[in-house]
Amino acid sequence: MTRKSIDCRAYPSDIRCSIAISADSDSELIEAAVQHAVAVHKMKDSPDLRQALQKMFKSDTAAA
Repeated sequence: MTRKSIDCRAYPSDIRCSIAISADSDSELIEAAVQHAVAVHKMKDSPDLRQALQKMFKSDTAAA
């Protein structure tokens, strides 16, 4: 099974965030990533933010 992930360490910020999030579906991952971006990075939820985050998704191989 392939999981998707996003890792803040790949996109350095002033707060040096080290959060990594993964999920089995794009929809689950985008919701978690948006919640994190809004709460921690003080971004505004918008279609542009969601599109930018989705472009940062990486495919992983899930542990069985």
